Amino acid sequence: MFARLAELSVHGANVQEGQIVLVQAEIGLEEQARATAEAAYKRGAKFVDVAYFDPWVKRVRIESADPDTLDFVPQWYGERVLEHAEQNGARISMRSVTAPNVMDGLDKSLLGKDMLPSVKETLKVIDERSTNWCFVPGPHPAWAALVHPDLPADEAYEQLWRELEHVLRLDDPDPLAAWDERMAVLSDYAARLTERRFDAIELRGPGTELTIGLLATAIWSTADFSTAKGLRHFSNLPSEEVFTTPDPGRTSGRVTATKPLVLADGTIIRGLRVRFEDGVAVEIDADENAEALRGLIEVDEGARRLGELALVDGEGRIGPLDTAFYNTLLDENASSHVALGNGFPFLIEDEDRKRANPSARHIDFMIGSAELDVDGVSLDGERIPVLRNLAWQLPAREAPVSVSSHGEGYQW
Repeated sequence: MFARLAELSVHGANVQEGQIVLVQAEIGLEEQARATAEAAYKRGAKFVDVAYFDPWVKRVRIESADPDTLDFVPQWYGERVLEHAEQNGARISMRSVTAPNVMDGLDKSLLGKDMLPSVKETLKVIDERSTNWCFVPGPHPAWAALVHPDLPADEAYEQLWRELEHVLRLDDPDPLAAWDERMAVLSDYAARLTERRFDAIELRGPGTELTIGLLATAIWSTADFSTAKGLRHFSNLPSEEVFTTPDPGRTSGRVTATKPLVLADGTIIRGLRVRFEDGVAVEIDADENAEALRGLIEVDEGARRLGELALVDGEGRIGPLDTAFYNTLLDENASSHVALGNGFPFLIEDEDRKRANPSARHIDFMIGSAELDVDGVSLDGERIPVLRNLAWQLPAREAPVSVSSHGEGYQW
């Protein structure tokens, strides 16, 4: 199974012959990292550089280091990312939960000061579209126990693998063709939304009454990306979302998360509630660990504003499982979501591009459910249904989007 997942990840990233491939993993994912390196070399990679992050070392730092030093990151961390981007390399990142609740007992206000394993230069590379990349899940026994606490450890791990195989479409006779087909469907809905040129999106559901303003030239997209040089890649697998970058100054109302948010360091935030005024998150509360999120968004002014709005229908494979994966890569593709922090300038055209929200953070949290109604609001105030009971309401386009319209060079 590791080999099949590795093959899918290098196809998703569309690793090219002669590329340098950066693989990011956590301690505990060594077997998958090795399989990924092998798959990348078989695709013709020149060099595979695997970097492991240890969340326990981060805990030791927060416990023992001078709090005034926690925001320090050696310069060469960012230089490594930028140098790799200059050479137009490929990136594969594994998202897992290898140490759930590892930060329990620590001062949550300190967690946001240490950004690792993230570095701000990665967001710059994404904005410039200089690398082809893919995020994939990384199965681990500790993650399986978190998702399926009522099962014995070995059965929980097997169950997690079965679920991942399903949502990654690895149980399909041709998983690669299956992803092409799904991305074509999502790309068509993205095109329908873009053509509407909505002025705002309204979201109404239990605990949520939120209006998100859009920029006039906003483009809706899927995870079917292309680099600035036209090399196609899937940024996330699995992916079931259609998303855009909103106007960072025009979000108002309140929103309630429908799934737990798991931060990169393993901290779990449950029952998240956020209130916005004039684009700014002015209140952040939660049933657990609200302080951790408040600390994270202190990094800059943009971290308090939205950088992404994503809509997810009921036709994907993650939502129907009704499983809380405690992993944003999966949970954000089970339901509609928003993200605090950095926006995507490449999803905005012309002069509006400079209005994308700049931030060193990008934190997705899930707000969707079958009870969430989504409407588009036109410039003249007309409200048009977009999603009802997880079903798209927009009429079909006359000319469907071609699956290859986002770039060239895909090596399926």
